[in-house]
Amino acid sequence: MKSTLRGLMFMVASAGIGVLCLNAPTLALADDTPAPCSALKRIVAAAPGGFSSIQPDDAKAVAQPYGQDAQCAAKAGTLTCTWTRTADSGSTADALQAVAADIASCLPDATHDQNSAARQHFYIGARGERTQVTATTAGAGKLMLAVSSK
Repeated sequence: MKSTLRGLMFMVASAGIGVLCLNAPTLALADDTPAPCSALKRIVAAAPGGFSSIQPDDAKAVAQPYGQDAQCAAKAGTLTCTWTRTADSGSTADALQAVAADIASCLPDATHDQNSAARQHFYIGARGERTQVTATTAGAGKLMLAVSSK
């Protein structure tokens, strides 16, 4: 009788753990930081249309891993976001390198043609139809991301 009860308890516990494991990827935790990839892809896709499908708050997800005060605006065919780096993102140069790494990994078709401590530049597309993505330092502890289609 005891072995049957233990077996039944084991099966119930295993099923419960299995259900938790299946649902784990859908659970959101308070400290989860949004990934910038989906925002970068949406922004780049909207660039040829002048960013009419992008709201300024949509673009803030690009900066959220590195700063919480992003201010974004689209003007004259360029979407620009500026933010203050967080203390845990290292120096401004380190934070800029991290943003560039996100751009490179999220946009594998982009060509990275400038890599300096103060400026990272990428482009996507053929000459004359390029979308340009530029991340720069913007003063003490500040970063800026500009995406334009020219």
